[in-house]
Amino acid sequence: MTGLVPALAAVRRRPGRTLLTSLGTAIGIATIVALLAVSAGAQSSAGKFFELGASDLGLFQRDAADPTTSVLPISLVSTLDHTSGIAAATPLILLVEDIKSQPGAVVFGAQPDGFLEQRLVFLQGRMFRAKSEIAIGDQLAAQLHVHTGGTVTVAGRRFTVSGIYHIGVAFQDDGAFLPLSVAQAITGHQDETTTIAVKLGVGENVAAAQKLIKQRFPGLLVIADGQEAPRAGVDQALLSKMSLVLAVLALVIGGIGVMNTMLMSVVERRSEYALLSAVGWSELQIVERVVIEGVLTTLIGAIIGLLLGVVGAYLFVNLLGAKQFVEPQFTAWAFGRALLVGVLIGVVGALYPAWRAARVSPARVLAEH
Repeated sequence: MTGLVPALAAVRRRPGRTLLTSLGTAIGIATIVALLAVSAGAQSSAGKFFELGASDLGLFQRDAADPTTSVLPISLVSTLDHTSGIAAATPLILLVEDIKSQPGAVVFGAQPDGFLEQRLVFLQGRMFRAKSEIAIGDQLAAQLHVHTGGTVTVAGRRFTVSGIYHIGVAFQDDGAFLPLSVAQAITGHQDETTTIAVKLGVGENVAAAQKLIKQRFPGLLVIADGQEAPRAGVDQALLSKMSLVLAVLALVIGGIGVMNTMLMSVVERRSEYALLSAVGWSELQIVERVVIEGVLTTLIGAIIGLLLGVVGAYLFVNLLGAKQFVEPQFTAWAFGRALLVGVLIGVVGALYPAWRAARVSPARVLAEH
C-alpha cells in the first residue's frame, strides 16, 4: 500500500498521542475479551455442573434465574418413583458460597440412601448418619486440610466430618454432602428441593423419557446432557448480549477517540497533505494513508487490550470468588472478534479525518503561508 510506510512513520513520530489513543481502544477490547472468556468458561463449567453421577436426567424449575435458585416440591420425588420407565429419583439441594473459606464449593443436601449417594466411594470414614455430620469430597478435604473427625462450617453451622469420598465428578469431589433436612433448614425451604436426579430403567430411551416428563410436568426443565445446561439459566445469554453491547460501545467511543486524534493530526499536517496533493497524490491515496494510520493506532490498542483482557478475566473471576466454578476460556474466535473491532474502530474513526485531509487545497495552504 502507498500509505503504509508513511503511516508507520507518522505513528512513530507521535508516540505519546498514539499511546493515549491506543489505550482508549485497549480498554474496550479488554472488556470484550474478558467477557467472552468468562462466558465461554461459565458455559463449559455449567455442562460439568449438571453431571450428577449416575443420573440420566436432572430436573429443575423452569425459568429459574439459575440452577441454585430452582425450587421443586419434594413430593415430586414419590410421583417420579411411580412413573413408568423411571428406576429411581433422588432430591438434591444445592448450597453455594456457604463454606466461607472455599466459596466455590457446592454443598449437596441429600438423602443418604439415594442412588447417587450410594455411589460415593469412601476413602476414609463413612456417609453421614446424624444431622451434625457431613461427608466431604477428597478434593475439598485437601483444600480445607481436614480429615475424618475434623469439623467444617457450613452457613455458620459446624459439622463433624464423617467421611471423605471420591466419585469422579468434579463438582462433587470439590464439594460435600449433608442431610437433606439440614439443607432445607439452611435454605428455609421445608418440603422442597433444588433439583431431582432421575435414573431410568435398563433399556429406557433418554429422549423419550425426557419428552414424557416434560409433557406430564410442564413446569420442569429436564436436562439430559451437560451441553443443555445453559438453558437452566440466563447468565450465558446475558454475558453474550453484554459483550455485544460493549463491542458496539467500544466501536462508537473508540471511533470518536480515533477521529479526534486523527483530526488533530490532519490540522497539524495540512501543509504535508497539501504538498502530497501538489506532487500528484490522488485523494484516494491520501485517504488510504490516513485510514492506515488510524488502523495501526487501534491495532496497537487491540494488542494491548488482548493482554489486558486475559489478565482481567482471571481477576474478574477471582474477585467474584468464582474461580472454582469458572475457568476463563480463550478462543481464537474471541481474539479474532476483538481484533476485528479494533480494525473497525480505526476505519470508522479515520474516515472523516481522511476525507478532510483529501480535501486540503494546496493553493489555500500556500496562501496562508
